[in-house]
Amino acid sequence: MHDECLKITIEALEAINFNGEIVNVKSFGSGIINDTFLVICKNNESKEEKYILQKINHSIFKNVEKLMENYCNVCDYLKEVVKRNHGDIDRETITVIPTKEGKSFFKDSLGNYWRAIKFISNTITYDVLESANDFYKAGKAFGQFQNMLSEYRAEDLYESIPNFHNTRERFKTFLSAVENNKANRLDEVRAEVNFILERKNDTSILLEMYERGELPLRVTHNDTKISNILMDAETKEGICVIDLDTIMPGLSLYDFGDAIRSGATHALEDEKDLNKVYVDLEFFEAFTKGFLEGTNSILTENEIAMLPMGAKVITLEQGIRFLTDYLDGDVYYKTSYEEQNLDRTRTQLKLVKDMELKWDKLKCIVDKYVLNNIVER
Repeated sequence: MHDECLKITIEALEAINFNGEIVNVKSFGSGIINDTFLVICKNNESKEEKYILQKINHSIFKNVEKLMENYCNVCDYLKEVVKRNHGDIDRETITVIPTKEGKSFFKDSLGNYWRAIKFISNTITYDVLESANDFYKAGKAFGQFQNMLSEYRAEDLYESIPNFHNTRERFKTFLSAVENNKANRLDEVRAEVNFILERKNDTSILLEMYERGELPLRVTHNDTKISNILMDAETKEGICVIDLDTIMPGLSLYDFGDAIRSGATHALEDEKDLNKVYVDLEFFEAFTKGFLEGTNSILTENEIAMLPMGAKVITLEQGIRFLTDYLDGDVYYKTSYEEQNLDRTRTQLKLVKDMELKWDKLKCIVDKYVLNNIVER
């Protein structure tokens, strides 16, 4: 950490009301949007307490005050639900640590925004799962998250990233990136561009159903990659859904789809060997089973029937976003090498193609769990 960055980080550390003396701060996690640190303190009894400190990317999240209003209101609501269910509110929900002035975030002298939350111990996260049973547990946790928020008014939430899963708008932005070709990379991605253009109609399917009243608006996480769920280190049960910056009004299919996109494959998001990139049907089935159990019959018939399309559309959208950023010169996602966004694009498009090849099997899996009354109507 260079001197200026260290100085600003210390400014944030001094502003937040941690319990005890700070003894260590280090980079933490694999997120590609916010900067995240693990803060270790020693309290008055010399016991170790851990916290997560994040510098919020306010070039992406334009209104941090409203974002944190969402964040805290949803966390408070979930604590009440967990309390009613006789759960552990310190372990099953996120706890925001206020600043010394009692605010949920701190703005430093350079205009950066920071927040801190309690670290939940004895948990693990995954970027890639190896066990279908673990993915079942993740599906159940994400389904329960939807269920716990099923009575929260989605309309009350601020859109922290407007049009985040508006696939029509994502497609328009992509077309603009192709036309402008800011980074002069278009010639090397003609095949990927054509693949997306051929699937233009897919980008409107879910939105058209919502506009016709065929899909309900819900509170959705909108970034349900498996690394955003804390799992108990021993039982591997889902403990707490994290990273609530993108919690907004949306469709349940967004959350299902993004989880399948990121978890039903054994490849990393930037895998170069596309032979390793495919949808594992066993994993798809495991997550579907868990998600339907976790949502516990709140989903409508249309939502259930469209689960495979949710997976395809969100995977296609993510490919569109990665390719848009590559064409624009890598201005949105953090990259560690020049063609990383292109590698990310290719994995997503390969997953879309594999879903299309396995489409009938995906639909049969969903039908199987409905017919077996795992979802009790």
